[in-house]
Amino acid sequence: MQQVLLKIIEAATQKHGAYYAEARAQKLHKTMFTLKEERVEAAKQGIENGVALRVLVNGAWGFASVGSFEDDILLTAVSNACIMAKTASQRLKNPIKLVAAKTVTDHVEVKSKKNPADIAMEDKIKDIFQINKTIQQYDKRIKSCTVDYLDLTGSSFFVNSEGTNIQQDKMFVWSRITASVESYGVFTFSREEVGSTLGYEVFDAQPPQEIGEAVAKRAVAQLSAKSLKGGKAPVVLGPNVVGVFVHEAFGHLAEADLALSGGILFNAMGKKIGSDLVTFYDDGTIPGAFGSFKYDDEGVPTQKTLLIKDGVVAGLMHNRETAYKFNIQPTGNARAEDFRVEPIIRMRNTYMAPRDHKFEELLEGVKSGYFFKSFRGGQANIDGTFQVGIQEGYEIVNGEIGASVRDASISGNTLETLLKVDAVGKDFAINSGRCGKGQIAFIGDGGPHIRLSEVVVGGSA
Repeated sequence: MQQVLLKIIEAATQKHGAYYAEARAQKLHKTMFTLKEERVEAAKQGIENGVALRVLVNGAWGFASVGSFEDDILLTAVSNACIMAKTASQRLKNPIKLVAAKTVTDHVEVKSKKNPADIAMEDKIKDIFQINKTIQQYDKRIKSCTVDYLDLTGSSFFVNSEGTNIQQDKMFVWSRITASVESYGVFTFSREEVGSTLGYEVFDAQPPQEIGEAVAKRAVAQLSAKSLKGGKAPVVLGPNVVGVFVHEAFGHLAEADLALSGGILFNAMGKKIGSDLVTFYDDGTIPGAFGSFKYDDEGVPTQKTLLIKDGVVAGLMHNRETAYKFNIQPTGNARAEDFRVEPIIRMRNTYMAPRDHKFEELLEGVKSGYFFKSFRGGQANIDGTFQVGIQEGYEIVNGEIGASVRDASISGNTLETLLKVDAVGKDFAINSGRCGKGQIAFIGDGGPHIRLSEVVVGGSA
């Protein structure tokens, strides 16, 4: 495969005058299906092969993708990409430049005890059916249950005109479980995601029946929860909520392309935006985490990138293009969903670093507040405003966890909220998920339990 790609790269630079060229190919086997109310829907299994070609000509990008490895088709595609770049360069005010990157030659192998490619489709459906069945049988008030499953195995290949040549094996296993409950006009909802880059043994660590019971129990418990009143209150957040807060409320703002587009962090480097307890990382090196990999889709090694240190903005996430603009090294955050699209800056595993408080100590001193254990969804805007929905929450009364609450959320401005962090736990957990930014990316997020002295809590009027 690499020899074919090298031939295309040579044609781009020698024949068509590209200053820089890269070819990114994939040979992947994919399985995906959905179980809804114990019925299999949308089951698909097959191979996704293709090549992405990107060239830099006269300071402008050109891009083409094809679902073929044939020489003549690839040569035509790279010619079209160069023509596209030359046309775009005529209207370009600021030519694109790339920061220098180290040349790499490597083959990254992935080993697992249970390769999902070796597991029969019938066995995968049986395991996912067990999740679905456990939820459906847990309580008669459960009205619906949907379980999505996806696995991806194979290899990607990256070759560029600078001499980098990488083969990187891929292995992802992911499942999303949702359940809804209704009783006397009260509707509740529960969701969970499971993901790993280690293999199908993820379902040994988290057995299907245990996953189903956890989702069903959370949904049913919310029926007896009470609605809370909106307003400002102190809160303790679990790692599941901390992760989505770090990802949504801060992580996107720390992607250099969004910072350059007018994000609030563009001029915040070296400035204090959070309490002394706030330290954030984006890390692609955590073994088995859903956002981990060795090289990004520009052939740049992944790393542990410091974003905030003791409340002070310390860095952003970069590709080679934005790294040149900031005069720093790229961080290995260029990622593409597949060969059909160009790589853009994406998070990997984004989290808050732990400190030294026990969980009980976080509750102490909170006379009246809330403990939010897991999230329902989240969103953020480029101006720093955010909202995170809560699917499992409890009152805190005189330092003790009290009655459960439902229909809760937290919202506010990221910079103001980070200053409210007044205690950080010593525990740590990473969650698995998927992020949409025009493309889907597998990511991780997490952290310890933390306490906010005050945040806007949403609830009933």
